[in-house]
Amino acid sequence: MIFLELVLQNFGPYSGKQVINLNPKIDEENSRPIILLGGMNGGGKTTLMDAIRLALYGPRAQCSTRGNLSYSDFLNQCVNNKIDPVADTRIELLFEHIENDKPIKYRVVRSWTKNPKDGKDTLGILGDSDTWPDALVNIWDEYIENLLPLGISNLFLFDGEQVKELAEQETPPPVVVDAIRGLLGLELADRLAVDLDILVNRKLKEVGNSKDLANLEEIETRLTQQQEDYQTTEEKVEILKNQVEELEQKQQEAFDKFISEGGKIAAERNQLELQQHTKTAEIEQVRQSMCELAADVLPLALIPNLLTQAQAQGEKEFRHQQVQISKDLLIERDQRLLTWLNQVEISPIEVEKIQSFLIQDVDSLYAKTIQTEAPWLLADDETLSQIDNLIYHLQNSKLSAKEKLAVLKNKEEEIHTLERQVQTAAAPEDYTKLRQALEAAQNQVVEAKANYETIRRRLAELETIIAKSKRELSDYTVENIKHKNSEHIITSAAKVQNTLKIFREKLTLRKLNKLEEEVKNCFLYLLHKSDLVHRITIDTKTFSLLLYDLNGKPVPKHRLSAGEKQLLAIAFLWGLAKVSGHRLPVAIDTPLGRLDSSHRSNLVERYFPSASHQVILLSTDTEIGKKEVETLRENEAIAREYLLKYDSSTRQTTVVENQYFW
Repeated sequence: MIFLELVLQNFGPYSGKQVINLNPKIDEENSRPIILLGGMNGGGKTTLMDAIRLALYGPRAQCSTRGNLSYSDFLNQCVNNKIDPVADTRIELLFEHIENDKPIKYRVVRSWTKNPKDGKDTLGILGDSDTWPDALVNIWDEYIENLLPLGISNLFLFDGEQVKELAEQETPPPVVVDAIRGLLGLELADRLAVDLDILVNRKLKEVGNSKDLANLEEIETRLTQQQEDYQTTEEKVEILKNQVEELEQKQQEAFDKFISEGGKIAAERNQLELQQHTKTAEIEQVRQSMCELAADVLPLALIPNLLTQAQAQGEKEFRHQQVQISKDLLIERDQRLLTWLNQVEISPIEVEKIQSFLIQDVDSLYAKTIQTEAPWLLADDETLSQIDNLIYHLQNSKLSAKEKLAVLKNKEEEIHTLERQVQTAAAPEDYTKLRQALEAAQNQVVEAKANYETIRRRLAELETIIAKSKRELSDYTVENIKHKNSEHIITSAAKVQNTLKIFREKLTLRKLNKLEEEVKNCFLYLLHKSDLVHRITIDTKTFSLLLYDLNGKPVPKHRLSAGEKQLLAIAFLWGLAKVSGHRLPVAIDTPLGRLDSSHRSNLVERYFPSASHQVILLSTDTEIGKKEVETLRENEAIAREYLLKYDSSTRQTTVVENQYFW
């Protein structure tokens, strides 16, 4: 379905005849979804939305300014106050839809004058051949229900106030609940159940005698009173439930204040001080062990170079001493060899050569070990061993000292943390006030929950009483009314009621599961933050949304920012529209509400171009401003632009084509 043209003549602030082309096609082959109409508050934007609703639904239209007015009074209210009373007020809506695989165009025309005759307007349907199909006029209400059912129209024709109300309330407002019920088909099932009750009671009166009728009427009267009491109690339950939620929120705020202002820390003050004393004692133990290290070899860490030099000098002198001993031994052995050589038959010349060789050999072997300076350390083997042990123990002592310093630093940081926590603790009198405020809030919640539980039990009791009365009515019928036809109707009606109940439950679950997935996907797409919500569920009775994170923990709705709540409400409406299965235009009045810049950007870039094949936006200059409209133009999302110029002196609005605020 596509809206092609809206014509207003003397309707509201629109004087004379004004034509608005709503066709999203910019040429034969290309189309863009958005029709943008800009106007200041009070300039006639909502009037355009009312005109579309009025053209489609007539007396059944849920117009914003109608309230409790009769249809005749509402039509009088819509007449332009500057025209002749006998002049016509007229609305025309041209739309196109597919029928039998062919595009069909219809122009819906409603016209009336001031104080219309019989309190009605004149309805006409103009077809493709410019003829008035009278047969379609007679069945128009049924025909439009097949195209755009009234029950779900608010999913496609909605305003910013509707989104605001949906965002702020824990449970959807009645207008959205009605749309959901119409979408799920529950409205039809409930109406059928009521009709069955009426049919059964009518049959009882037809077949019963005077005594039977009196008994039946007494039971019916009692049942009616019980049902009225049930409805009143149900309303009280809802009020008390909202009260409990408000008090729980106040309790949470009191608890948050108790925590943030030091209440919890003050309650744990003694434990913190005990921990502080314990940490101080542990630090003293660490310092004592460090003193013991300082009393041992650790001070030698101040002269590491001297220790290293002493160790090297001792080793050097010890090696020279060992070399000297070995040299003396070789010289003694050489002397014995020469003595032996002199005794044998070897010439003195040969002995002299051997002696010269031995002397040169000893000198060459020990030439490198000649000591250039006199020994001064004179350390023996035991002393060198003690120096080695000393250096080894010194290394261990240094490592132990570093570890104890690190422990000491950590302990001191822990003590500083505890001191800060103790310092942030509330004063005793402030703590008492915080605790009393928290206890008062907790007591209010307990009391409200007790009242809620009492009324809820009363509601359950009434439900049992009503069921008993219905069984009594049914039993009375079975026992006292013997006419087979009526008995068959009553029995069949009971079976149908049970079947309707099962059907309603299964239908609700099946469609809500699909709706939950669509709402989640729409919300994440608009929010562009995939880690906030992992799953969304919808309560089968109240249709309220429940959000869960990646860990399966609930995400309270009041924890969301105002912008996130607005996006969640829009995602809810968008998901409902998708699940409805109807390919219909979307019209949005004051679409951006209180959204901040980032969320507004998401809505402009992600929702408006994708909400439907045709999106009619009615905006002020502060909602879709210069930045937003330029973004839509750059993305080639806008097919047509209009500016609603309102003259405050004459209270008249003029539609200017191909123009916006910028």
